[in-house]
Amino acid sequence: MNYSSLLIKDYEYWSVYIAENQCYLGRCTIWCKRENATDMTEATEAEHLEFLLIIKMLKKAVEKAFQADWLNYAFLGNEVQHLHCHFIPRYSSYRLFANMFFLDNRWGQNYLTNKNFITPPNILEAIRLEIQKMLD
Repeated sequence: MNYSSLLIKDYEYWSVYIAENQCYLGRCTIWCKRENATDMTEATEAEHLEFLLIIKMLKKAVEKAFQADWLNYAFLGNEVQHLHCHFIPRYSSYRLFANMFFLDNRWGQNYLTNKNFITPPNILEAIRLEIQKMLD
């Protein structure tokens, strides 16, 4: 997989990527660029500060683009043991974007990725570009 096609924005210490599975419209991954980074408690002060700036800007961008009602942030590292954050917008009602309906069936509960959800490539690119536009 060429992850460069999923890049939304590059920063000094972090990169923001659109998640391929958009069962939660606007879902992204914020990836630490430092090769040996594994845990947020071990992030440098500069990485912490930039991360906080990124999530503030990304939150505003997704609220503006898709009217997200809530945001979940998850540092898991179970499948990929590298420092990254799952940025998951949550919605109390369906959203229509690029002629596709998105429904958060678990609103008010913990998020759970629907592995059967397929985001067509053209819709994924439209979501990526919309977030990118809101960040600039």
